[in-house]
Amino acid sequence: MENTSTTYEKIGGEAGVGKLCDRFYELMDSTPHFAELRAIHPESLQGSRDKLFMFLSGWLGGPDLFVEKFGHPRLRARHMPFAIGVKERDQWVACMVLAMEDVGIEEGIRAKLLENFFNTADFMRNKEG
Repeated sequence: MENTSTTYEKIGGEAGVGKLCDRFYELMDSTPHFAELRAIHPESLQGSRDKLFMFLSGWLGGPDLFVEKFGHPRLRARHMPFAIGVKERDQWVACMVLAMEDVGIEEGIRAKLLENFFNTADFMRNKEG
């Protein structure tokens, strides 16, 4: 896939983003280490999964599905109702790292995504600790 120009394409397009989101929420739902992160989500993770899929699609250079359906992401404002501290940030990032590894995203792409995911997750923090 050397001729692809976007991260979206490099990780497999719609199918790749879908696998990543599926695995992320499977891990969150089944791994005790992510209990605090899981607790701030609704009982059904489908809506959260779908929104993450739509957001990542555009964020990674594919179709801007989230913006088309909901408008500007306003990530910090949309996450403000949820208490997000260092523990929740770190659990989100750790869960995403495992998901990226599990679905086979190439190491160089994972490293760059990790940096961006961490910075975005850190920006979502809205409580001490």
